Amino acid sequence: MIILIPAYEPDQQLPALIRSIRDAEPWATVVVVDDGSGPEYKAVFDGVKALGCHVIGYSRNRGKGFALKTGFGFIADHLPDRNVVCADSDGQHTIVDIFRVAAAVQPGSPAMVLGTLNFTGNVPARSKFGNSATRLLFRLATGECIPDTQTGLRGYPAAMLPWLRSVRGERYEYELNLLLEAKQSGYVITTVDIATVYLDHNSGSHFRPVADSVRIYAPLLKFLASSFTAFLVDTVMFLLLTLVTDSLLLAVVGARAVSSTVNFLVNRGVVFQHGRDRPAAAAGLRYFSLVLVLLAANYGLISAQDSLSVAALPAKILAEIALLAVSYVVQQRFLFSRRTARGTAREAEDQALDLSRGHHPGTLRR
Repeated sequence: MIILIPAYEPDQQLPALIRSIRDAEPWATVVVVDDGSGPEYKAVFDGVKALGCHVIGYSRNRGKGFALKTGFGFIADHLPDRNVVCADSDGQHTIVDIFRVAAAVQPGSPAMVLGTLNFTGNVPARSKFGNSATRLLFRLATGECIPDTQTGLRGYPAAMLPWLRSVRGERYEYELNLLLEAKQSGYVITTVDIATVYLDHNSGSHFRPVADSVRIYAPLLKFLASSFTAFLVDTVMFLLLTLVTDSLLLAVVGARAVSSTVNFLVNRGVVFQHGRDRPAAAAGLRYFSLVLVLLAANYGLISAQDSLSVAALPAKILAEIALLAVSYVVQQRFLFSRRTARGTAREAEDQALDLSRGHHPGTLRR
């Protein structure tokens, strides 16, 4: 088992964590990644190296996701065939919990293990709100309920490393992307309850509430922007056709034909990471089948509101809002998902090979 710790501008919590690991398990292998902290933190990393850790890094800050993938690459190249536990450098994870997660990782298993908080007690507001938001997003996208989607305490079997290096993301969004991609890639997620520890109200965290939240929520934000654009097109066409044809059915069908074409092209090309995995014809057939189902539901909802004397525009808006979540879940999980777990494994191996040949930035510090 290897303990991997990404660190950016660490304080004395990092050496304290390493000493605690050494006290609990003197022969534990620890890899620390200096995520471009700068020369003023050299003493901290030298102290960690003196405690027997492998310390690797690069000159400028690249983000937590990049640091983790750098660590995975170093482990695959220099310490192969060993399971990995990732822990944060700021002292939020107890030694007991780190080794509990390590013990739960089974060699050869397709399961990643998350050390999850229950968010009870004195939890900083931004941490509680952030996790609640990402938990809701994750459940919307996958149908699964993970109590702590932002945990940095995670265990991975050795066989998972090529895939871990292939998933997109260089900053905080990377860890959420792993969860979003896991099921489609043939992996399962298990959890282990851990203690809630926030030192000085989590002041050591380098999480940027606005910039990093945008990165984390990017898949949903892009989908909402695409849906809003399609909604504007659909609404304009709906109102025009209502005036021209005086037929609710023709207005709904005509408007949806135009807006759905725009929405399909944007979602396939921009919104969903694997939108182009399937040929356009196959993806289009699936998409427009969904459109027909949603169209029928949309027409039914508008008709029901029309019978209650609700004006056309408010009725249209309410119907679209009601069907938005359904559309996102179906597109994320079925229409624009990875084609097969086998294809994903091959893609991960190819990307990992490319990374090891020319894109592996981690170098052993001297």
